Amino acid sequence: MSTRIPSQPSTSATARTSRAHEVSVSKESRFSNDFHQWLHENGYGKYDFAKGNVPAFGGRSKAGEKVTNEPVIFIHGNSDSAAGWKSSIETFSKNGYKPSEMYAMTWGPSNPMQASKQHHSEKYLEEVRAFIQAVKEYTGAEKVDVVGHSMGVTLARKAIQGGDSFDPYANKKFDLGKPMTDSVDTFVGIAGANHGLAAALFTGDLVPTTNRTSGLHPASSFLKDINAVSHDEGSHVYSIWSHADEVVGVGLAGATSPIPGQDGQKVYGTFPYGHMGLKNRTAETQLAMIRDHQVR
Repeated sequence: MSTRIPSQPSTSATARTSRAHEVSVSKESRFSNDFHQWLHENGYGKYDFAKGNVPAFGGRSKAGEKVTNEPVIFIHGNSDSAAGWKSSIETFSKNGYKPSEMYAMTWGPSNPMQASKQHHSEKYLEEVRAFIQAVKEYTGAEKVDVVGHSMGVTLARKAIQGGDSFDPYANKKFDLGKPMTDSVDTFVGIAGANHGLAAALFTGDLVPTTNRTSGLHPASSFLKDINAVSHDEGSHVYSIWSHADEVVGVGLAGATSPIPGQDGQKVYGTFPYGHMGLKNRTAETQLAMIRDHQVR
């Protein structure tokens, strides 16, 4: 069992409000100076998330600050950024989490016009995996929690699973390493296209995002690979999805967002729980899954 604070929120509403005011999440947010320095001193400076020119969040206010809660790592989706986790980070903060216990990095461009060019490349998979490893190492935690949204779900799943993969645009095989399953307590996948994007059936290999090798086509080799083994994302695995998701959609075989072997799921049926609404409006559900291992 991993160490975490008791399941009840802070005892004082005033304290919760005060703590929430300490959190600032925006496009200008960056890692704390302590975490940024640590990344560069411990071999992570080569990754884009550590270079200080993209939105990021998390880190101790000073060296030696005690980390009590199990660290939570947020992985955004295609064309989003770390700043997109504002609602979740504020909600977790109101319930006793400090910036040293919540981490978000940015992978890829946040420009929607470039969304179709993104896929499960070696670069993105290695960055997400390195970030999870860095947070665990930096905090000294036995385990971490991971919350992904959209393409961040499938990227994080493979980053944790490790093993062989193939980047068709670089024409390169690569090995991510051993599984990190034992390092993750709870994994929450929000609006993930775990079984493919419905629209990908029409675009296929025309664009990288939906290609049949490393993309989100329902028949892609990448999705076949990450779905081959059930419940290997952590000790507890959950999904949050909606029948009203206008991006992921519903494939020919039904819902695409459930994760093989998951412990539970929270399903919504109508607007405003569309693709982005699922991330921005479900912070309390994310918290319950991570803190209490319950679906609410």
